[in-house]
Amino acid sequence: MRAEEVMERLWATEALLDGHFVLTSGLHSGRYIQCARLLQYPEHAEAVGRALAERVRDLQPAAVVGPALGGILVAHELARALGVRALFAEREGEKLALRRGFSLTPGERVVIAEDVVTTGGSTLETAEVVTAQGGVVVAGASIVDRRGPQAKDLPFPLFPLLRLEVPTYPPEACPWCRDGIPLTKPGSRPRV
Repeated sequence: MRAEEVMERLWATEALLDGHFVLTSGLHSGRYIQCARLLQYPEHAEAVGRALAERVRDLQPAAVVGPALGGILVAHELARALGVRALFAEREGEKLALRRGFSLTPGERVVIAEDVVTTGGSTLETAEVVTAQGGVVVAGASIVDRRGPQAKDLPFPLFPLLRLEVPTYPPEACPWCRDGIPLTKPGSRPRV
């Protein structure tokens, strides 16, 4: 799947939002990518999973783990395309954890699946859960990588379908705050 096709699917499903948004990181942005709008259509979710699988198949993962909430459907569709298990990490207090009887075996090769990687924080947190269980993170995979110059380095390769440069600002430097434009928090997690 080419980046242009991913953009077309995001626009067609109204998953690209323009406005004034506060991200989980606390940064502000003029664009938000709500992949849930794309993933609500099984044909798009399946296509995304197959495309991501082609990028990571040679790494021979045995499982895919996604952070709840945004990574669950991506992890499921990627795992289905690879023919491996799909798990998700969810909040247990302040931290992510594997719950519901999910576990990894020592040395198990894992891909971390995300809908959108913005700062890399939840990707790294999910990787910590995997390694604490003895798994080995071989890669990350996402629909969109919107990390910019402030991006956290990941200790493994990230395979996105689309790289999208979207500027972010701390609240005190935000042009939309300065102009008095109302702020929206569209994600599933509370702001940091």
